[in-house]
Amino acid sequence: MTALTRTPRGLDRVNPVTPFVAAVLYSVPMLLTIDLVSAAIALGAWIIVFASAGIGPRTVLRRSWPLLLAAPLSAVSMLLYAEPGGRIHAQLWLIVISDQSIELALAIGLRVLAIGVPILVGLVGLDPTRLADGLAQVARLPHRFVLAALAGVRLFGVLGEDWRQIALARRARGLGDTGAVRRALQAAFALLVVALRRGGTLATAMEARGFGDAERTWARPSRLTRADAVLLLVTAVVVALAVGTALATGSFRPVWQGAL
Repeated sequence: MTALTRTPRGLDRVNPVTPFVAAVLYSVPMLLTIDLVSAAIALGAWIIVFASAGIGPRTVLRRSWPLLLAAPLSAVSMLLYAEPGGRIHAQLWLIVISDQSIELALAIGLRVLAIGVPILVGLVGLDPTRLADGLAQVARLPHRFVLAALAGVRLFGVLGEDWRQIALARRARGLGDTGAVRRALQAAFALLVVALRRGGTLATAMEARGFGDAERTWARPSRLTRADAVLLLVTAVVVALAVGTALATGSFRPVWQGAL
C-alpha cells in the first residue's frame, strides 16, 4: 500500500465510521462563521493533533495538496469581488479591493484549509473492507447496500486496465485511427458493456454465496473502542476552542450576515 492509501498511524485503531461522524461534528460549526481567528485556531490545533498522533507533514501534504490550489483560488475571488468596506486600495470596474475584501480573502482561504485538511487526512485512505464492516455493523446500514458498494469500490480500479485493454484491442483491429473524440466515445461504450457484464456476473456469484440472505455473520467484527471516543472528544475540543476564541475576541462573523 502506498502512503496515500494507507491509514495514517494514529487512526488505524479508530473505527472507519467514526471519522465520518467527526467530520460532520467539526465542519458544521466551522461553516457557520467566516472569521479569520477561528480558522487559524482550528488549523493550528489540528497541526498539533496530527503531530501528537504521529501523522507527519508528508502524509498531510500528500492527502491535502488539492486544497493548496483551491484555497488561493477561493481567496482571490473573495479579494476581487467581495463587498467593499473600509479603505479602498484598488478599483477596476466590478473589481474592488478594500480592507474588508482583504480580510475576507484571508479568512476564506484559511477556512478552506482549516476545514478540508483534517477531513482529508482522516477520510482519505480508509480501507474499504473495514469501512464496509463498520457501516453494516456499527451504522446498521442494509448489508446488501454496503456489500454492493464495497464490491463496486473494489472493482473500480479494474476500469483503468479495461480501458487500456480495449484501446489495445481496437488498435490491433485497425479501429484506433479515427478521431480522438469518436475513439473515446466508442471505447467508453465498450467499457460500459464490459462493466455491466462483470456486474451481472459478480451479482450472481455473490447471491450464490449467500450475500443476499436476510441475516448473516461477519468474519471481521467492527466495534467502537476508546480510540473512537478520543477522536470525537478531540474534535469537540478543537471546535469549542476555535469558535469560543472567535466569540471571545469579537471576531465571530456569521455567514448569514453575508460575505459579498
